[in-house]
Amino acid sequence: MRLATFNLLHGRSLTDGLVDPARLTAAVAALDVDILALQEVDRDQSRSGNLDLTAIAAQALGAPEHRFAAAVVGTPGEKFRPLTHDDDGHGEPCYGVGLISRHPVTHWRVTRLHPAPVRSPVYVPGPGGGLILLRDEPRVVLAAVLDTPHGPLTVAATHLSFVAGWNVRQLRQVIRALRALPAPRILLGDLNLPAWATRVVSGWHLLARRPTYPAAQPRVQLDHILADRHGFDQLPPVTAVRTPLSTISDHRPLVVDLGSRP
Repeated sequence: MRLATFNLLHGRSLTDGLVDPARLTAAVAALDVDILALQEVDRDQSRSGNLDLTAIAAQALGAPEHRFAAAVVGTPGEKFRPLTHDDDGHGEPCYGVGLISRHPVTHWRVTRLHPAPVRSPVYVPGPGGGLILLRDEPRVVLAAVLDTPHGPLTVAATHLSFVAGWNVRQLRQVIRALRALPAPRILLGDLNLPAWATRVVSGWHLLARRPTYPAAQPRVQLDHILADRHGFDQLPPVTAVRTPLSTISDHRPLVVDLGSRP
């Protein structure tokens, strides 16, 4: 079983600043994963051609199960509003996370996280970018219980706040929320935390230790795949870890193989 987490930067390439669905398809297909968590995902945004990026990624993998969960309606860094429930915002530009699986999903769950109450400096890559002061946006956790050849498995995708300290609080909230779903449990996402902090705060096992950001020459690991200690012995062992350079995004995808693949 192969898993990956990938912050898409809404499918944008840093070389030309464009969002090309064919380029996104090729980038995702090259990962050839069974479970894919996506962050910084657009749906119906003009900046990404009004595309449903999660659906495009799912088609690239030939995965029958996929879902997008919006964190906000509108565009982060510009004008947006929070959602009141997990199906709000249809027909409007949305931004959030996606979860894709080649294995059947028996149950979906969405958990919402409040934004930090303060603005924080953030580096925006690409032309016209730089260090800017941003208002934090609400965050979302999208979890699924899968029916896999190894038995039931809970997987979840999220993208935590860039505000130091608030992301620690959010990670604790995520861990509590996932404990209500069946073990074994795996969390995938851009947690905006280094590996040591992720391990200490969560108490979970890190399945990979590789820098993922910035994409050209990764120096820090912001993207993680971790497993709950409860039920950990039911998972196949980690047999490979990769962070391939992609044609899109300012992050590298983090790819983990559990056990051997046919």
